Amino acid sequence: MTRQTVFISKATPEDDEFVLWLAPRLEAAGYTVFADILTLEAGDRWRKVVTQTLREQSVKMLLCCKDSTLKKDGVQEEIGIALDVAKAIQDPRFIIPLRLEPYKRLFGIGEIQYINFVGSWSSGLRDLLDAMEKQIVPRSTDKIIINPNWENYKKRLAIKIEESPEILTTSWLRIAQVPQTIRYYHPPGAVDQVLMQKCCNTCSSSAEVYQRGFFSFALPDEVNRDFAHVAKFVVKSEHNLIELIESGCESPDIKANVAANLVISMFRRSWERFCREKSLFEYRFSNQSGFLVTREQLPLGKRIPWGERALRRSAMLRNAAGGKVWEYGATAAPFLKPFPHFKFKARILFSEQSGKEAGTVIQDAGKQHQYRRTVCKGWRNKAWHGRLMAFLELLSDTSTYIELPLADTSSLVLDAYPMLATAPVTTLLPDTMPEDAEEQDFSTLGNFELEGGE
Repeated sequence: MTRQTVFISKATPEDDEFVLWLAPRLEAAGYTVFADILTLEAGDRWRKVVTQTLREQSVKMLLCCKDSTLKKDGVQEEIGIALDVAKAIQDPRFIIPLRLEPYKRLFGIGEIQYINFVGSWSSGLRDLLDAMEKQIVPRSTDKIIINPNWENYKKRLAIKIEESPEILTTSWLRIAQVPQTIRYYHPPGAVDQVLMQKCCNTCSSSAEVYQRGFFSFALPDEVNRDFAHVAKFVVKSEHNLIELIESGCESPDIKANVAANLVISMFRRSWERFCREKSLFEYRFSNQSGFLVTREQLPLGKRIPWGERALRRSAMLRNAAGGKVWEYGATAAPFLKPFPHFKFKARILFSEQSGKEAGTVIQDAGKQHQYRRTVCKGWRNKAWHGRLMAFLELLSDTSTYIELPLADTSSLVLDAYPMLATAPVTTLLPDTMPEDAEEQDFSTLGNFELEGGE
């Protein structure tokens, strides 16, 4: 019998989502796929069918690799059979490991080069298809058949919805108030452009260089105090902020989109200055600064109350787990469309635990990713929502607004409560979690065992 089947070895149900994504894409490329999610019929002797397919029909075994999967007895049995098949058909690359998470290497497959799916399933699929093509794995592109039951199975597992609206909490904060006037400052004489740019970056007022001058919300006295070592500046023009970002202006000659970008940059700097003044810890995530709660604001395990008095709840923003300390924070980006707002993105940063407090920040990005996938995986949406609300409560000092300084006499005012949105449908997923459920997951209480590395 000619071997045509690509056998996927996985754990149930942990790897089902990944396999339901991967299998139809392999079929779309012309491969014949076996995965126990669909291939077994009612009345089949499950282990017999799996074993027979692997031994007699499979041309490759794709092995889902993460520690929780590789510990499964069934998966280990399939690895043993696959190693025998590899010897029998003289194919040392019969097993193709698919790295879904960092994992401890097992005897027998430890030296086999894996296909990396961590970070991007699409990138992993591309590499897998390239490897299978190089290894001349049989496929047929004349008549592509994708089993519709992959999609049907996903639908059976999907959460049902009903045709009734549902109010949802976003991670957006509305900009409730902006200054009406922005000024363009210009030096009467010569100016050191480099020094002017440096001063715009570091002065207490938000300012952005444009041509030979700069835009700022500050009054002339503030500007000449902050820029005294650069040059004397005068107001060349004043502009209504909304009109400037919507239409631009002729003096100075600036298009609306350029003006909007300058204003967004000033809003972002105002946010960053505000967080630094709050003594939050600044950490660079990709190309954006995040600000995190540290021991300066909260001891480990302390809860922050949030919400209306009658419905007061609480959440933690710092705690220990498995010898590591996690600290909550956020990156925030300003936007002017479709309306002025800040978009928040939750960030978790891990440090080594030193005594009863946080020690050195873990600099390995892969380790940070691994710990987020383990320690945070039990946090439900309610927990993430609670942490965001507690974070905003800490920033606002119980006020309903957060004021970001643009100058001594000018501020950007944000609502301290996230915006609400209405979805046209409702998920039939009952919210039965108790009031303090965001802190009842064991992974946040310091007794969670982190997964080992590779």
